[in-house]
Amino acid sequence: MNCDLPACLPSGIARYLATRFAAGPWKIEGCGRGGFSGAVVIPALAEEDSLFGTLHSLERNPPELLSRFLVLVVVNHRADAEESDKESNLRTLRKLSGAPFPAIRLAWIDASSKGLELPDRTGGVGLARKIGFDLALGRLDYSGAPPLLVALDADTLVRPDYLAVLLRHFETAAEGGAVIPFRHQKGETQEENLAIEQYELFLRHYVLGLSLAGSPYAFHTVGSAMACRADAYVRAGGMNLRRAGEDFYFLQQLAKTSGVSGLTGTEVYPSARPSHRVPFGTGRSIARMLAGEKGAVSFYRPECFRLLGAWLSLAAREWRTPGFAVLDKALDLSASLADYLNLLDFTVVWDRLRRNHRTREAFMSGFHGWFDAFKTLRFIHHLCAGPHPRSGPEDALPRLLDWAQLEGNGDAALHLSRLREYQRGGDFAKSFLYGSD
Repeated sequence: MNCDLPACLPSGIARYLATRFAAGPWKIEGCGRGGFSGAVVIPALAEEDSLFGTLHSLERNPPELLSRFLVLVVVNHRADAEESDKESNLRTLRKLSGAPFPAIRLAWIDASSKGLELPDRTGGVGLARKIGFDLALGRLDYSGAPPLLVALDADTLVRPDYLAVLLRHFETAAEGGAVIPFRHQKGETQEENLAIEQYELFLRHYVLGLSLAGSPYAFHTVGSAMACRADAYVRAGGMNLRRAGEDFYFLQQLAKTSGVSGLTGTEVYPSARPSHRVPFGTGRSIARMLAGEKGAVSFYRPECFRLLGAWLSLAAREWRTPGFAVLDKALDLSASLADYLNLLDFTVVWDRLRRNHRTREAFMSGFHGWFDAFKTLRFIHHLCAGPHPRSGPEDALPRLLDWAQLEGNGDAALHLSRLREYQRGGDFAKSFLYGSD
């Protein structure tokens, strides 16, 4: 195992490292220290231009806090990567070895040189994050407050209060995971700026809809805006290996196993740049919009979220009712809802949940573990393919904002401003616990 382990590890951490560690030829280079309160892990693929801007923004945090965090860059690519990306990564490694960041406890992992590249089948941002987090576990201090694992991206800027707010949040949070408020950087052109604003508006309208529906998964899943305690990380099984959407599935698992809460007091600023490296996500969506692709980003109608809310309320109200009767009640709400539940073999699952969970709290915990963030998203898509097709923001947003009492009148920029403010803190920054209803 390529990590310098402390003499004594908590049993859960030791068990994870023995069974689920990202085994491979990779190792931490640079800073040789251990005993950190946390690690900020930054995957980097052809990021030589933006990475050092990210590190400069981190360096603006107080030196006494920087000394408590390992900043770990995972320079990575697969063997089938573009030659230009490989050359960029080699330059990044050379720059890191002489990087002028005296206040940062900077380290890196070479997952790009010959023999160290990510495997073609599983290599991607999910594996890069996992390698960084797994190796960082051996450099953390487990003798006091639970240490933290923080996800950042190499094109994302942070504020000078970033580390202080993270530490303060987890001092009192009951949940093991947290999502951090975000705001995309402005685009380099007017077209790029309009595209990123529309995409961010799409992300925010979806989470607003989930919140209005009462879903326990109403939180943003942005890879550069999430953090967790180390014990919560291993309880969730570590980072998944997906090439895209790794943040969505990781936060879903965190919510199920130790809870996710909304952090307040700081923001991170992801890049607005287009990208074709992953099959979906911010960069790909921006690229599609800039290419003029019709419907590249379309919005969910409020009716979808109202039906979701009705379904979640029905489930909470009828938890003692047999599955066939609940399915009949779901059919009264919507034929599309009943069709979707049939696709999930609903009555078998529901009755098994009833047998296994004797209290309402336990039942709802099991229900939300089954009807999770992914099934919720599939349900919304099922409705969009049927009675409530997607629409442009000019149709969906005003009605959704009015439902939330956020004043739906205005243009896209005003809508985005309202949602940023609303979702930055206050009532929205609530706890998203497994089993909440």
